[in-house]
Amino acid sequence: MKLTLAVFAFAAYAAPRPLSIEDMHRFKDVADPRCSPDGKWVAYTLTSTNVEADKRDTDIWIAAIDGSASLRVTTSAEAENSPRWSPDGRYLAFLSGRPGTGKNKGSQIWLLDRRGGEAQQLTDSKARISAFEWAPDSKRMAIVLRDEEDDIAKLSEKDKEKLRPIVLDRYSFKRDGEGYLSAKKHSRIHLFDIESKKFELLTNTDFEEASPAWSPDGARLAFTSNHAPDWDRVPSSDIFVVDAIPGAPPKKLTSFPGQDTKPVWSPDGKWIAYLKGSDHMMGEYNVTQLAVVPADGGEVRILTASLDRGVSQVSFRADSKVLEFLVTDDMTVYAARVSLQGGPVEKLSTARQVVASTNSAGACTAALVSTVDKPAEVHIWTSGAWKKLSSHNDALMAGISLGATEEVRFKARDGNEAHGLLTKPVGYIAGRRYPALLRIHGGPNAQDQHSWQFDRHIFAAKGYAVLQVNYRGSSGRGQQYTASIAKDWGNKEVLDLLAGVDHIVSMGVADADNLGVGGWSYGGILTDYLIATTTRFKAATSGAGVAFPLAFYGHDQYIRQYDHEIGPPWKGGLEPWLKIGYPFLHADRIKTPALFLCGDKDFNVPLLGSEQMYQALKNVGVDTQLVIYPGENHGIAKPAFRRDVMERYLAWYAKYLKMPVTESGDR
Repeated sequence: MKLTLAVFAFAAYAAPRPLSIEDMHRFKDVADPRCSPDGKWVAYTLTSTNVEADKRDTDIWIAAIDGSASLRVTTSAEAENSPRWSPDGRYLAFLSGRPGTGKNKGSQIWLLDRRGGEAQQLTDSKARISAFEWAPDSKRMAIVLRDEEDDIAKLSEKDKEKLRPIVLDRYSFKRDGEGYLSAKKHSRIHLFDIESKKFELLTNTDFEEASPAWSPDGARLAFTSNHAPDWDRVPSSDIFVVDAIPGAPPKKLTSFPGQDTKPVWSPDGKWIAYLKGSDHMMGEYNVTQLAVVPADGGEVRILTASLDRGVSQVSFRADSKVLEFLVTDDMTVYAARVSLQGGPVEKLSTARQVVASTNSAGACTAALVSTVDKPAEVHIWTSGAWKKLSSHNDALMAGISLGATEEVRFKARDGNEAHGLLTKPVGYIAGRRYPALLRIHGGPNAQDQHSWQFDRHIFAAKGYAVLQVNYRGSSGRGQQYTASIAKDWGNKEVLDLLAGVDHIVSMGVADADNLGVGGWSYGGILTDYLIATTTRFKAATSGAGVAFPLAFYGHDQYIRQYDHEIGPPWKGGLEPWLKIGYPFLHADRIKTPALFLCGDKDFNVPLLGSEQMYQALKNVGVDTQLVIYPGENHGIAKPAFRRDVMERYLAWYAKYLKMPVTESGDR
């Protein structure tokens, strides 16, 4: 016994080790916290990886907010998502594709009775359920159903013989993860009666509908839709209210030429808060504001007009006089509040962290909180701070040594100040220069931030300094900063990114002759722009990128952005298209060995972009490789493929970049 204790004690106090590739699938992903109506419990999802089965599985857990209990409440081999408490607290509903009693396959709503027993299947819908919300009386639900074509990959050989041609008649006719879109296939809100299990279509319209929200008395629903005659051409949406009666005519509350989304009722039923986006001409450079409108119609008021930062996750306090929300601000996301009457925005937390997925009920306010060195876990707001409730990754993190991450600020050649994060290699020694990787985020309307990211830490564990830059076009710095790259891709972003590289070289951290670059999506696009601009990078990895956007007009899902931002080539001419297509058109300038990767089912940034650049570099004699992941969309999902991506990154960089020489002379 004494020997066993001694061995255990030694293991417990063993020196932390660097992160490894094997750790990729050991981390658990915590998501979607939901407070119970009595404010005593939080339900959330926990996703883990089964390496042997090569699949991810999501289960639902509940935890007492006082920390006294934590329970796993679903255990099937199929994923369970979207936990939602019934307002009376009796049931916990969730979505799952687990085998059930109905005749239709796919994700259905299930009910777990808190008094005990196995979960029971509630719906049996042929159409895909994309969202659902309980009515206040706990007797009904508002369910968003999407009519869709059969998924060919899931059909039997016999059913495949019955397939018909796909006939398309929509302007915007494809979307990543959903496939081809028909004008006769819509996402619409249905009312669902719990006892009879009967669906009834809420509105008699043929428009896309989303984000249903019940009024406190259960008499009405607010939702988001676009009822313009050219709704499929214009990226716009408005807030509507409708009586919770099948076939009732909806009333339009907003008329802004942009995205009005995510309606939320005040507890007294008098107001609807929502996210007001930028003008539709801004396209992908949307920065949301918090707005309110009387539930019966009237003047719209913007409560965060002076903030100039994107907001999300809006909710009312119980008194209907104060609203709380999240703010995306310069590498952080924090909680804030403002009075319904307007006035200054109060910042509730100042820590360098990222808060997400907030939800409140009773005395409970839950959220996901993460930092650069801690994966997201469920936290509870108490005594003016976030208190950690779940600890699913603590044991793993306790044995791992990470490189230190710090903020960096620098000016580009044209005077713009850009901000970013620098992660130093594990075991960093001041005064020694290290091979450095410029890793570029996608979006572009997104940000590198103070949250956990496996990629940055695995690169640091392998001896690289890792730079992440929030170039112009990124979120967190206001509307002007985000929209400054409109119609001018690959210009200002490149200036900011190269300035960041210059900065870490001047700091004495990065070896100027030992630089790599890479990214996914818009990060892949910017990688292509960079290697066509400079030869200073020794290796590049470009995931799901495009270097000749003209070839993507009508081929990817961004037709509306192209029309409003750049214009059809037969209207505005070819010049703006050729300008932003310089990486492909000037591929002969590229000297950097480049690895290209993409999923073959990607409708977001399709495989064509990677194929073209691969073929171009093959033509000009630059070392290159193309890796295609079968069956994958824009985000690589299969665990084995996700690991493969990272292993290929590391192998490609290791092939062309060298580690620093140590005192012993070893690399």
